[in-house]
Amino acid sequence: MAQTHKKKTPAPKSSVRDERWLRFYRQMVKIRLFEEEVNQLYLGAKMPGLAHLYIGEEAIAVGVCEALRQTDYITSTHRGHGHCIAKGATPDKMFAELLGKAAGYCRGKGGSMHIADQESGNLGANAIVGGSTGIATGAALSARMRGTEQVAVCFFGDGALGQGLLYESMNMAALWKLPVIYVCENNQYNEYTHYSETTAGPLIARAEAFGIQTEAIDGQDVRIVHQVAARSVEKARRGDGPSFILCNTYRFHGHHVGDVDRAYYRSKQEEQEWKSRDPIQILAHWLLKNKLADSSALAQIESTITAEIKRAVTDALEAPYPEIDEVRQHVYV
Repeated sequence: MAQTHKKKTPAPKSSVRDERWLRFYRQMVKIRLFEEEVNQLYLGAKMPGLAHLYIGEEAIAVGVCEALRQTDYITSTHRGHGHCIAKGATPDKMFAELLGKAAGYCRGKGGSMHIADQESGNLGANAIVGGSTGIATGAALSARMRGTEQVAVCFFGDGALGQGLLYESMNMAALWKLPVIYVCENNQYNEYTHYSETTAGPLIARAEAFGIQTEAIDGQDVRIVHQVAARSVEKARRGDGPSFILCNTYRFHGHHVGDVDRAYYRSKQEEQEWKSRDPIQILAHWLLKNKLADSSALAQIESTITAEIKRAVTDALEAPYPEIDEVRQHVYV
């Protein structure tokens, strides 16, 4: 069996000349404001179906996707809006998709849980828990066979640790040294049940069993997430096989937009403790401390993105639905 490595990840060193962190901040704010608007659309009965908000987990999507090239692949989950935006999706097409409009990424036929954008390397969100693990591993195998130096990132939640497909995929990836990074977003709950009640043993041990390099990190600090993700991506590109990153995080809202009374499965105190570690505020504090930005600059970023989001919502609400005669199109390849 290959040697397993566990590393304790220190906080990255500060660099006040490195303005990429402002881009990270913009991306996280964009995801947050997008999701807040999604919630309002649902509460206003303007959006069909449900949505699973990514609020509180933004550092993971941004930290990982900023380590990727446009040609690299990702697969996503039912809680996938943040992954889509971090990989390059635009709010206008995203809102159009959520509202079932023809201007959406899948012409309104995928909805919240099945957005895909092949131009940005997004192979799709997936409503099946763990359902995209085989797709990401297959994409990594394809990249290896074609010699393209592309890598694939598989995002999934802690609930997927109970799905056999994940282990079949990790076994294959380890045996063949495929360029894939498995990113487990442990937001503590499988829908309404704490992971400790559903998953035996240490979570990270499940990847270690295959000899895959593993790291457990603070998923609320985008700088740490990016540092570890960049190292894993570099490892995959040079042909040294897969990695597994366990990102400990928390969803600030319910399992889905209709899950508003959560007292029966998690406490208000727990929610407040995690909200005190808001990933956007953690980065904002660091930016201010290191004089990469002042408070007015951060406020301007939020104002600009707010206007972008509002325009996108208005355009999506006014956009036409697909014609009824195309109901059978885009269903099969």
